[in-house]
Amino acid sequence: MFKKISIVTPCYNEEGNIQRLRAAVVDVFKDLPGYEHEHIFIDNASKDQTPKLLKQMAQEDSRVKVIINTRNFGHIRSPHHAILQASGDAVIILVADLQDPPEMILEFVREWEKGYKVVLGVKTKSEESLIMFSIRKAYYSLINRIAEIELTKNNTGFGLYDREVIEIVRKVDDPYPYFRGLISDIGHPSKKILYKQQSRKRGITKNNFYTLYDIAILGITNHSKLPLRVATIFGFMMSGFSFLLGFGYLVAKVLYWNSFEMGTAPILIGMFFFCSILLFFIGIIGEYIGAIHTQVLKRPLVVERERLGFEDRLLIQEDKYIQSDKFDFQINSPPLNFPQ
Repeated sequence: MFKKISIVTPCYNEEGNIQRLRAAVVDVFKDLPGYEHEHIFIDNASKDQTPKLLKQMAQEDSRVKVIINTRNFGHIRSPHHAILQASGDAVIILVADLQDPPEMILEFVREWEKGYKVVLGVKTKSEESLIMFSIRKAYYSLINRIAEIELTKNNTGFGLYDREVIEIVRKVDDPYPYFRGLISDIGHPSKKILYKQQSRKRGITKNNFYTLYDIAILGITNHSKLPLRVATIFGFMMSGFSFLLGFGYLVAKVLYWNSFEMGTAPILIGMFFFCSILLFFIGIIGEYIGAIHTQVLKRPLVVERERLGFEDRLLIQEDKYIQSDKFDFQINSPPLNFPQ
């Protein structure tokens, strides 16, 4: 009996890459004769020809499954939704820009067959700018120092995840998940495979400062309380320092009443310093409150406009509302009988 591998590819405006990626995946599975596969593309409402090309690929190849979202749901929610739609014995996340080599699927599967539930691709070098790679590396070092669990450095999610791991992820039911951290939190031993990340050959990156900041803060708020505790400790320290400084000024003024001038410079400097510290820590608290707000809203990961190749298969999550061209119902309503 063939084992099934699900390849999940999120994409947005990737008309120049998706066909090349699909061809590369097909070539890889020619060297895996004991396996079948499905390739799930989830499109975040692209504005170029990506949806059209995906539909064409799905019509020509039954192994291609396509989900097209009603709008751009972001780089966190959309891929996670696609992962939960996978039906394979293992799931491999492979982005559309071809920076992560599809040929590594062979190594992932080989290590998976040895018993690893998680196999991760870890970047040792990257053809992106040296400054950006250094910033990413510094971030991974920082988050590993402050996180309550050990996170994998220099891994973007590229890797293989056993069905058992995906089922645990499904039960977590997080509306805005930090997938890399969630995998580390589950705790299965992982195999790391080192590789050099290639530069993007076609198109432009969809990441910007905001998206990178968003996922960076998400990693911190989901896996560390240290910033909140630093704010508390720093507040105590600064209040003690302020008391001693104020008491010192009082004593100096009493002893040298006529000659000691307070001056406006220390007052202004002190005021601006404390205001900046307050704003910084209020911002940190705001990030945590924002994370709580997202969890409380419990919105669906995405709303689908269209799906192709799934043969009316829906993987339903508890207390979620599913919408598509063919379906529109509340999950806690009586079960429906789908046509076979």
